[in-house]
Amino acid sequence: MPASAPWSAAVGQGGGVLRSVDIGALELEAGGELPTVTLAFECWGVLNAAGTNAVLIQHALTGSTHVSRGDSEEDGWWEGLVGPGEVIDTDKYFVVAANMLGGCYGTTGPSSIAADGAPYGSRFPLVTIRDSVVAEARLADRLGITSWHAVIGGSMGGARALEWAVTFPERVRRCAVVASCAASTAEQIAFSQAQVLAIRQDPHFAGGDYYDGAAPTSGLGLARRIAHITYRSETEMEQRFGRAAQDGENPLHHGRLRPVVGGSFAGRYQVESYLDHQARKLVSRFDANSYIAITEALMSHDVTRGRGTLTQALTRTEGVQFIVAAVSSDRLYFPSQSQELAAALPGDVKVHNIDSAIGHDGFLTEVGTVGDLLREFFFAQ
Repeated sequence: MPASAPWSAAVGQGGGVLRSVDIGALELEAGGELPTVTLAFECWGVLNAAGTNAVLIQHALTGSTHVSRGDSEEDGWWEGLVGPGEVIDTDKYFVVAANMLGGCYGTTGPSSIAADGAPYGSRFPLVTIRDSVVAEARLADRLGITSWHAVIGGSMGGARALEWAVTFPERVRRCAVVASCAASTAEQIAFSQAQVLAIRQDPHFAGGDYYDGAAPTSGLGLARRIAHITYRSETEMEQRFGRAAQDGENPLHHGRLRPVVGGSFAGRYQVESYLDHQARKLVSRFDANSYIAITEALMSHDVTRGRGTLTQALTRTEGVQFIVAAVSSDRLYFPSQSQELAAALPGDVKVHNIDSAIGHDGFLTEVGTVGDLLREFFFAQ
C-alpha cells in the first residue's frame, strides 16, 4: 500500500491483525545502527484525509500490539476500551499499536534474522525508549499520520508516551501517562537487573546465541516471577493466597526441595504455584533476548537525558494536554513519581487516582476507571 493511501481496517485484513512496515536503517542513541528495521503493528478504524484522527496506544514490557479483538479471535489486553462505540471509538478514530523496538512480536529484535542469515542474538545492540519512539515516528510517516489525537500508555507504555510528547511535541496533541514516571529510578533499575541476570545465568543462555539449541526458559521464568511480584500488591497477595498450600501439596513435606515437572518444587504454597503459572505463560510466548533488550531499554528511560532538568525537558510539551494517572497501591511506580512528573509539566496538571488494591497491574485490570478518565479529557466529543 503506498504511504499516501488511507490506512483502514477495512483494507485487506481486518483490525486486530498484525501488520508490518519496513522503516529503513535506524541510527541508535547509544551509537551504531540497525541496518534495516521492520516495525510490527495493529490498527483499527480509518485514517482521515488530514491524518489527524489517529490514536497511538503503547504496550507495557511484555505486552503486545493486540489491544482489542477487532476481527481476530482473541480478546485484547485493553478489551472494552477500543472498538466501535467504545471510549476510543474506531468509527471515529484510527487506532495504532506498535510493537516495541527489540521485541519479539514482529518488530526487529534479537531473534530477527541479520544480513548474514543468522539471528542477531548477542549482536543485537542496546536500544532505548527514545530509539523506539523515533522508529514509531517513521511508522507514523509511512501511514500518513500528521499528528496524534492522543498517545496513551501504561507502565513502559507510559514511558514511551511521555517520550513521544517530549521528542515530537508538534505531533502529539494529547498524552496519557499511566502508572509510569519521568525516569527509571534506582530501585526500578535494581529490580530489572535481577531479572536480566536471571536470564543471563541460565545455563542455556549461551551468551545470547541459543537459537539453534535449548532456550533459557528457566531464567526467563525466574525473571517473570521477580517482575510479577512487583506488579501485584502485598495486600492483594495476602488476601488472595495468604499462607494456604497448593491443593494436594504440603509445604512442610520432607521432600520440599525435590524438583518436579516444569522446574518448580514439590510442596508449594498457593502463591508459589501462582508465580509458577505466570512464568509458564510468559515462557510460552516470549523470547528471552527480547526480554533483556526491552528491560534494558526501560532501564535507560530518562526524559531529561541531554535536555537539562526535568522542568526544562518538559517545557517542550507546553502545547500538549496531559493525563497523568497513578494506581493507589502501585509499589513499582509509586504515586509520588506521578506527582513529581505532573508538578514539572507546564500548566496545572493534576494526578488522577486509579483506586485499586491490585498493585501496578491496576492500570490493566481497572479498564473502566481508565476509560472514564480518557472519555472525560480526551474523547468527550
